[in-house]
Amino acid sequence: MNQSLVVSNLNEEIRLDKYLSSNENINLTRSKIQKLMDNNLILVNGNNVKNSYKVKNNDVIDIGELKEDTDIIPEKMNLDIVYEDDDVIVINKPSGVVVHPASGNYKNTLVNGLLYHSKSLSNINGEFRPGIVHRIDKDTSGLLLVAKNDKAHLSLAKQLKEKTIKRKYIALVEGVINHDTGTIDAPIGRDKNDRKKMTVTSENSKDAITHFKVLERYKDKTLIECTLETGRTHQIRVHMKYIGHPVVNDPVYGRKNATSFGQMLHAKLIGFNHPTTNKYLEFSCELPLEFEKMLDNCKQE
Repeated sequence: MNQSLVVSNLNEEIRLDKYLSSNENINLTRSKIQKLMDNNLILVNGNNVKNSYKVKNNDVIDIGELKEDTDIIPEKMNLDIVYEDDDVIVINKPSGVVVHPASGNYKNTLVNGLLYHSKSLSNINGEFRPGIVHRIDKDTSGLLLVAKNDKAHLSLAKQLKEKTIKRKYIALVEGVINHDTGTIDAPIGRDKNDRKKMTVTSENSKDAITHFKVLERYKDKTLIECTLETGRTHQIRVHMKYIGHPVVNDPVYGRKNATSFGQMLHAKLIGFNHPTTNKYLEFSCELPLEFEKMLDNCKQE
């Protein structure tokens, strides 16, 4: 899908390749950026430039698409559908499942299963992300909204932008949190040393706010409920690491002593206004079995 970006004055004099690789909305690696530039698929104000070009305020960057010889194949999956009508699907995604295909990974994603399940999905986000309004990480379980047509997609995306969609997560984190509630207000951007990671930073970042409350304390862990005010990539995982309480078994931001239970982060609740009726709908789902088993272990310690 072709994309266009307009540079703000906050990003002036940053190298083009660095500016693009740090932009979480386009998710490009430096190698992909180089490949696009080699094929004249990145233009600044309509012109070819070098990677070292330093972007200016109001520069218009057009990013083309590399055509890859691949199709997204529908695959039969055992989808846990919590709710479905003509406009939306609310689905409970298991941990370990990638939401949508990306370069080099075109099979066994949630989208493959959705394409098999439904003949009608929105196409606003392109052929690799039909129906996907928002996403949760591969290792995070829980509720996800899917749009079955473009009208529904636009309505849900607007609600996300205006922060009117209600989302609550349950997380088991390392260490004992002594205070009962808290708010983490810390901007998140790409880690300049590892672009696969996000980090709390003041450089090329976006505001990120996570509210949490303690549900239960254990010997060396804490069960919390998190409410998102913003929806940044890896937000809860980054914020909890930032305050010294990383999510248990987080493979990227957690401690090294991960167990076989998987990442202890679950999108438990989602609430939104229906795109057609405008009626408020709210859904929740139970913790996955491996999460419950981990909690049982914590209670026995």
